[in-house]
Amino acid sequence: MHRSIPGLLTFIVCLGCACAEPTPYASQPGPYTVSVVEQDWTDTARDRVMPVRMYVPDGADGQLPVIVFSHGLGGTRSGYEYLGRHWASYGYLCVHIQHPGSDDAAWRGQADPMASMKAAANGRNTMQRGLDIKFALDQLEALQAADPVLRGKLDLDRVGFAGHSFGAHTTLMAIGQVFPLPGGRDFSFGDPRVKAAIALSPAPMGKGDPAKAYGAIATPCFHMTGTADSSIITDTQPDARRVPYDSITRADQYLLILQDGDHMVFSGARRHGDGTKDAVHHSLILQSSVAFWDAYLKGDPKALDWLTGEGFAGVLGDEGTFEMKRPTAPLGGNP
Repeated sequence: MHRSIPGLLTFIVCLGCACAEPTPYASQPGPYTVSVVEQDWTDTARDRVMPVRMYVPDGADGQLPVIVFSHGLGGTRSGYEYLGRHWASYGYLCVHIQHPGSDDAAWRGQADPMASMKAAANGRNTMQRGLDIKFALDQLEALQAADPVLRGKLDLDRVGFAGHSFGAHTTLMAIGQVFPLPGGRDFSFGDPRVKAAIALSPAPMGKGDPAKAYGAIATPCFHMTGTADSSIITDTQPDARRVPYDSITRADQYLLILQDGDHMVFSGARRHGDGTKDAVHHSLILQSSVAFWDAYLKGDPKALDWLTGEGFAGVLGDEGTFEMKRPTAPLGGNP
């Protein structure tokens, strides 16, 4: 159930909103062709090799905003291509990182892949993903300084972070989710270099107080889920996916709930279900996500107007609901 948060301007675009002549936003590939570059980054401190796939907009002038993407449990750097290519076609360098231990090694070649996947959703892999955040951002700084192709082309003052499922949890970690430690101490992997985030199928992790876990987050975030977004790995039910959104009060937050959207629609790869509404849902995901990135990484007020006004409401129609909580501050600003 939606809750009003004191001090925030809160709006809901309800199911079945009828808006005349819906105006799409970035519904087709953007003006840039996209090249794919794969690298393997080595964190010598952890003896950990991180495979990376980058979607690079060809011929883009000036420095590029950067989006780091974290895959779900069992995924790889090659997944979620529909997102990386589309975002890159609009002038973003998209860096899809692969997390060893919670990647396809969690199921590939295993006698019982499901049991192996459940076992991989553990504290150790969560910790390693948290450490991967800083490592990946440090590597981007190294690319900016010395890579023969990307040197000088990255705008590291405009970095976004996104992810799906376990990657959505990684995303919330990147923007400041707090973990309680013994002795009453708190710990966070939050990195101030991340200026905006998109969490696809987020869910609360652990049994602690959500207000404490997410209360320190002061980064704009777009949460996306669906009415059928349950998980066979963690037993998470659809209603729980809105908990992070409900618990964050210090920055602009958005919540898209796709009608009949399931967990795998966000991956771009159909593993269960009939996928009847995938094309419609993917279009909504792509349009709203580009508008969000344009608003918060490029500072485009027209993108924000489309996302928060009749533009997205008209395109969404009866395919879902859209909620927002915006502190009374300038575009992208935090109190």
